[in-house]
Amino acid sequence: MRTEDLIDALATQTPPTPPALPMRRIGVAAGLGALVALAVLLAWLGMRPDLHLAMRTGFFWLKLAYSASFAVAGAALVDRYGRPGGEGRWRWALVFGPIVLLALIAMVASHGEGMARMHRDMMGHSWMFCPWRILALAVPSFAASLWAFKRLAPTRLGLAGFAAGLFAGGVSASVYCLACDENTALFVVTWYTLGILACGGVGALLGPRLLRW
Repeated sequence: MRTEDLIDALATQTPPTPPALPMRRIGVAAGLGALVALAVLLAWLGMRPDLHLAMRTGFFWLKLAYSASFAVAGAALVDRYGRPGGEGRWRWALVFGPIVLLALIAMVASHGEGMARMHRDMMGHSWMFCPWRILALAVPSFAASLWAFKRLAPTRLGLAGFAAGLFAGGVSASVYCLACDENTALFVVTWYTLGILACGGVGALLGPRLLRW
């Protein structure tokens, strides 16, 4: 029997997942993952000392919204790929749309700047740590997202794993905003994106092993 035939057979034999179940479990996973990641952040890095001032600026909320958008996109993909034979084509726009939008904002913000200034804006002072910190803080949310998959029935395990990782990366990056004092769109669209997509890549690698049912 071909793999495609086996998947089709499993999909037809599996009872439908209640429509509200995936999003309920994803919501719980987001809450648990964010709380644990916040506790780790406080013990490890602490809050940025000027957080109360940063929260009065538009860029702080832009950075937070950008990070959270990946959690929303990941949740939408988890909801779709958690079902047998699930397809999520249009949901991928939720992944790439924010990247394109922030890249445009970064281009406008850096228009007219010299290469040296653009390089400083992109590298900031924490480029070598940022993606790794996001990846590390994503571990609790990734574990919680695997729990969310527990009563679901994914058949495309690599994509399901990527969705879980992307969701975890978005939650992690949102929490990391509370410690990160980088304040340029060029930095965020480069290193935050790299860290979040790295979470998705790890999820894609682990999905076929951890999401088998």
